[in-house]
Amino acid sequence: MLQNLANRQKPGSGKGTAVDRSRMTMTNALTKKFKDLMTEFQTLRQRIDDEYREVVERRVMTVTGTRPDEETINHLIETGNSEQIFQKAIQEAGHGQVLNTLEEIQERHDAVKEIEKKLLDLHQIYLDMAVLVEAQGEILDNIESQVSNAVDHVQSGTTALQNAKKLQKNSRKWMCIAIIILLIIVAIIVLGVLQPWKNEKGA
Repeated sequence: MLQNLANRQKPGSGKGTAVDRSRMTMTNALTKKFKDLMTEFQTLRQRIDDEYREVVERRVMTVTGTRPDEETINHLIETGNSEQIFQKAIQEAGHGQVLNTLEEIQERHDAVKEIEKKLLDLHQIYLDMAVLVEAQGEILDNIESQVSNAVDHVQSGTTALQNAKKLQKNSRKWMCIAIIILLIIVAIIVLGVLQPWKNEKGA
């Protein structure tokens, strides 16, 4: 949004222009899509977190016989390290069941971390798309500049054409005046020549 405000300071990109409207439309669409995806991922992550906590709590109870407290569950979820917690259970119940539980907890932990990684990737994609929007804005700026230049050329050409037509009309006007003056001069000369000839013939 701040970038859009900065872009509005550019020539031809003020608020309400075609470039500004296009940029805002693209930005709003990308922002909405990003928010929708973030909401979807957060919902999925929350569901997996809840299931993960239930699995950890249930498995710890299975192998230790006691319900773990919130601090223990949070520690398992954050670190994925269950060795100290299950060390006594391994000695008492044997390796098989406990190792299977550890493996399942580790898989859940890895799945949550993978989701976090995808969220970060998604955020990077959004940033990349924001850069593309900015690049598109610059392209639109160039297009509008070219269109503006073309309009200026067309207007200049139209003005030149109108001036040429005016000059053409003026040229024709003066040409007609010159021809009329020339005809008047010729008429005067002819009359000047014919008048003495008529006088001599009448005498």
